[in-house]
Amino acid sequence: MSYTYILIVFKLIVVFMDKKIKVVILLLILLVIGGVATHLFLTPSTVETEGSKNITDMIGRSVEIQASVNNIVATSPPMTTVLYMIAPDKLKAVNFQWTDDELKYVPSQYQNYPVVGGWYGTQDGSYEEFIASEPDLIIESIDEGGDGDMSTVKERQEKFGTIPVVAVRDTTNVEKVGESILFMGEIVGAQDKAKQLNDFNNKYLDIVHERSSQLSDSDKRTVYYAQGDDGLQTNPSHSTHGQLIDLIGGVNVADSLNQGNTTTSVQVSMEQVISWNPDLIITNDAEFYAKVYSDSNWGKLDAVKNKEVYLCPQSPFKWFDRPVGANMIIGVPWTAKVIYPDQYKDIDMVAATQEFYSNFYHIDLSNDDIKQMLLDSGLKESNL
Repeated sequence: MSYTYILIVFKLIVVFMDKKIKVVILLLILLVIGGVATHLFLTPSTVETEGSKNITDMIGRSVEIQASVNNIVATSPPMTTVLYMIAPDKLKAVNFQWTDDELKYVPSQYQNYPVVGGWYGTQDGSYEEFIASEPDLIIESIDEGGDGDMSTVKERQEKFGTIPVVAVRDTTNVEKVGESILFMGEIVGAQDKAKQLNDFNNKYLDIVHERSSQLSDSDKRTVYYAQGDDGLQTNPSHSTHGQLIDLIGGVNVADSLNQGNTTTSVQVSMEQVISWNPDLIITNDAEFYAKVYSDSNWGKLDAVKNKEVYLCPQSPFKWFDRPVGANMIIGVPWTAKVIYPDQYKDIDMVAATQEFYSNFYHIDLSNDDIKQMLLDSGLKESNL
């Protein structure tokens, strides 16, 4: 309704109506004008029109998205993992193909997501395949404090055209992932599930923060993170890939290799590992784990002699690393029980795993299945 039209109507009323009615009509017209003005001058982030709404993403961009979002894809595995956990029916594609072993822990209705690649380690994303999945919006991961964030998001938006791109802060740090989980829950309409996941994470973070702070230097155990099928790649402390060692209060034996590298693994020699002689070894490589106890070189280490080598559970996402992200939430209590079994006897790892898989991986596992998974990781039955 235009202001000109309102004024014309008002003048006609003034001419033909008596004084009392004029006052009533005048008040009504002022209310109409006030409503129009309010609508015109609202900020974009507060205006919701039929079928769409404006939101502010995590780098401050105003983005118009559908009022009800039903189809979502993400450009990197950490974001895709969160979406799978909190809104699997709205996830329309994944960044890489699950293996046959991983698919055993994926409900049948979620096993055939198309694979569209992404922009992370492999940089193999296909704009055409992303668009072909017909998403209502695309989640783009941004590094905390990264200078290229805005330009990257702008590039994505240009390539994806009218499909809105929403920037979400990096979810690779298990201690900082909560804000992003809750934000994504708001965006995709899965607030309750996002809060449930965040609460689960906070429960175990609170426990390990409190107990790790009480460790004396003499109590701390040394840990080597073995990567690759030969076990001779690793990450030093303060790396995103070995962050659970730091979180629990373990001493990463490769700390001397820390040159500010937080993402790329470092090649080491067998002689170097032998000289470190860690108390225990954690790996996510099943091939390495299968042969470590029969290898004479690795047999020189106390960790191997004492049966202290642990393979993080693998399916449908690894608990310890690769990808880094919300999949490591269940890895927090597991790593705690691996490194400091005596300090975490009160954590029921079977119950925690059953809760996590049921609520966030959407599959119910029996106690026996979970016990076998944990025993296969190297945990002792007395430590479950």
